Amino acid sequence: MTEIWKVNRLYEGKAKVVFATEDQDLLLIHYKDSATAFDGKKKGVIEGKGVVNAEMSAVFFTLLRDAGVPNHFERLLNPGEMLVKRVKIVTFEVVVRNVVAGSLSNRLGLPEGTRLDSPVLEFYHKSDELGDPMINEYHIRALGLATMVELEEIARLAMKTNEVMRGFLNPRGIDLVDFKLEFGRYRGDIILGDEISPDTCRFWDTNSGERLDKDRFRRDLGGVEEAYREVLRRVAS
Repeated sequence: MTEIWKVNRLYEGKAKVVFATEDQDLLLIHYKDSATAFDGKKKGVIEGKGVVNAEMSAVFFTLLRDAGVPNHFERLLNPGEMLVKRVKIVTFEVVVRNVVAGSLSNRLGLPEGTRLDSPVLEFYHKSDELGDPMINEYHIRALGLATMVELEEIARLAMKTNEVMRGFLNPRGIDLVDFKLEFGRYRGDIILGDEISPDTCRFWDTNSGERLDKDRFRRDLGGVEEAYREVLRRVAS
């Protein structure tokens, strides 16, 4: 297998560092242990999170690719480092919700844990300065963030991702409450990017309702590292 060399650092965010490589078509992502919440107002470190999130994302990306959801994953490199296709990320995030939790509870006045009759798809404009406001299809088209054809493909892939992941997680005793996705353009096509981990998903234990995700950090519930490792143990087995 060809050895991959970092060339230069392109970007450092809250949870990842992105490097260019000698191959112009490929990027290297280093997953960090640092954690933030509430638009960066709360900061901390979750020991081992980078390695766990990289390995878990690899499991999910492989699962989704095999189910017909194209994504940027190529392979894992060193612990906590992933080789990916170079995509141009669209500037809105996609959230899929199956159960009421977090901000949806506040917006709808429903208690957390209320099951939705069908999945809900939401879009959020990627803007730290504005706090990632919710937008709709009309905003996306008016701002030129995506074409109608791209938006339909993003929605289709998001719902397919939800279907595949729920089918995979249910037998493993994990309820997929909601999750955030990011998509990008690669050689003219829309594909899935970013990561899929307890940082970007709400995972609840099916039997106990215990939270196995970043909410443990957000809400000072303790046992954060243990929860992340437990999800990885279940999905990797």
